[in-house]
Amino acid sequence: MSVQVIQQQNFKALVDNHPRAIMLATTEPRIAYVNHMFRTVTGYQSGEVIGQAPSVLSSGLHSREFYRVMWQGLNDNGRWEGVIWNRRKSGETYPQWLTIYPVEFNAQRFFVGVFMDVGDIAAGNERLASLAYYDPLTELPNRSLFQEFLKARVSQREASQSTFGVLFIDLDFFKSINDLHGHQRGDSVLQQAALCIRSVLRASDVVARLSGDEFAAIVELNSAEELEGICQRTTQVFRAPVVVDKREYFLSASVGAALFPRHGQTGSELLQNADRAMHMAKMAGRACHRMYSAADTEEGHYKQRLSEALVASLKTAPHEFSVVYQPQYQLATGEMAGLEALLRWHHPEFGAVSPADFVPVAEQRGHIHELTEHLVRCILADLPKAAEGLPSGLRLAINISARQISDSRLQQLLDVLFARIRQICWLPEIEITETHLMHLSAECLARLRDFGDQGVSVAVDDFGTGYSSLAYLHTLPVHVLKIDRQFIKRLGGVGTDSRIVSAILGIADALELEVVAEGIENGAQYRMLNDLKCHRGQGFLMARPATWDAIKLLFFDTCQ
Repeated sequence: MSVQVIQQQNFKALVDNHPRAIMLATTEPRIAYVNHMFRTVTGYQSGEVIGQAPSVLSSGLHSREFYRVMWQGLNDNGRWEGVIWNRRKSGETYPQWLTIYPVEFNAQRFFVGVFMDVGDIAAGNERLASLAYYDPLTELPNRSLFQEFLKARVSQREASQSTFGVLFIDLDFFKSINDLHGHQRGDSVLQQAALCIRSVLRASDVVARLSGDEFAAIVELNSAEELEGICQRTTQVFRAPVVVDKREYFLSASVGAALFPRHGQTGSELLQNADRAMHMAKMAGRACHRMYSAADTEEGHYKQRLSEALVASLKTAPHEFSVVYQPQYQLATGEMAGLEALLRWHHPEFGAVSPADFVPVAEQRGHIHELTEHLVRCILADLPKAAEGLPSGLRLAINISARQISDSRLQQLLDVLFARIRQICWLPEIEITETHLMHLSAECLARLRDFGDQGVSVAVDDFGTGYSSLAYLHTLPVHVLKIDRQFIKRLGGVGTDSRIVSAILGIADALELEVVAEGIENGAQYRMLNDLKCHRGQGFLMARPATWDAIKLLFFDTCQ
């Protein structure tokens, strides 16, 4: 195309005042025309670039593979679009959103490049509104643009000797702000949170809002060791409240980090692994950061799959749940004192899953009530409706999560179970772990007192593992202490466990509480506990957990 053709008035009227930068190049390639916005963005005047190769704008940061893929896409699809780093006349590198496509004019073939500086947030609201690549609330790049930035940054590997990290940032407890104060106030908090994240990173780092309360960042590093400090700053910035309209809102952030190229060779791998690390930070208690670890991720992936399987089974597969019963004995006489009902879950993929794994998952996912529903359902299916053929006065204990005590549905569920237990002339008992019991509200403690008034024994499970003081224990509406098995396991050894067990029994005696020892596995433990005047015990030495049919056959058929 000749310069005369390029300067035709119709052509200039069409493109010279276009709001985006435009460059036409011949197939050699040589720059044949640039518009006014091109000159504004790049700093080059027309005479300085016309006739030059487009590589005059190159930043030198992209690999040969990057350009090969670009031209391959252009040839295959007739168009290429994405983020590319170029260099201004001043020497400054900057990211463009560039679209390239071929055109035919006067029987000649040309390439048109249309671009804008996507790193310049102040470039105008018209640009932000016209692009689908920015989050309108925070004016940060959105997920699509961030992924393009990440792809382009990875492609610089051959040209750039520096490394970089990817952060995945999730705001903890943000949903409660929306729920309590409305989405308008929540949006304002998100805007301030974005500023907080931006404040602890450098201006050259890319920060994006991926969705909702999730953010991500590409952070440039002089060394891999720098990433740890950046993660710490990102979590610590939220230790101070976020202030909106003179009101304080308390958030925290869980941060996951992945390092290029150690934790991923592509942008998608890096973002995915940073996300996985963030979930490990969530599992560690939130308000902290975690670096990507393949071993941690494998464990986290297993827990996630287990969590999803549990929710599905609770809703659709009641046959996967069953109950076994572990006998308890009066240690002084060897007579059976009662049974503890234990829920079991057998999944077709995971097999028999330990309660130590699935109960915490149910609590975290908010499905502990459904788990208790299955426990009660299975017990009701086992227990007869009359006491005929059963010894009277036995205890039947079930485990209750502290999270359920304030659930209004619990009372109705347990009323049915307790009625059946009393129908066979047995006594109901509920167990709550010591650690959870220490954090119950006054309302929950009042509910436990109501259980006691109804003739239901309340037992402190895993006693000795928490931090209850004698004064506090005295005020709790409990009747039984269950000594954790870790103390029973080492009874008679050179440690202090014998004295701990003796002290617990002394406390219980002073408070007129009954004591149950868990995990009795040998005769020496049994004899020592009996000598210490422990009331009840359970463990493999006496009997393993068994189904109701096996319990009847072994223990109750002789009563008929």
